[in-house]
Amino acid sequence: MQRLKTRPQFQAALAGGTVSRTTHFVLHRLALSRPSDTPITALQTLGSVPSQEQALFGLVDVWLGAMVPKKWARRAVTRNAIKRQIYNVSERFVHRLPVAAHVVRLRSAFDRQHFISATSQPLKLAVRQELEQLFERAARPEVST
Repeated sequence: MQRLKTRPQFQAALAGGTVSRTTHFVLHRLALSRPSDTPITALQTLGSVPSQEQALFGLVDVWLGAMVPKKWARRAVTRNAIKRQIYNVSERFVHRLPVAAHVVRLRSAFDRQHFISATSQPLKLAVRQELEQLFERAARPEVST
């Protein structure tokens, strides 16, 4: 699994669309095509201009980024703890996720009255359970009718 690092990578993945959501998180995905999926034109064989997707994501792999805005998690220790949980939980689902760029975004705050400490076990457990639901929904094969 590769990690998203640049702003254009995050923006491209966010533009890809929403795949799954829970109370506090949303998962965005931009499908990445394998080189064999696209027809080879004369220009591509000469190696002139790579597609924007190829320029942003050099490897065709599962990419993941985490967005935890200050608006929803004020303290840095909370943001960092949530990001660590995102990356740890995603490791369990990496083989079930499609080749794409994924961004997990925190979309609402955890109640500070209920979760007093940023590193409390109840907060870690709540975040982990929600992330497992999020990735489980995203990893399910789509049902075609």
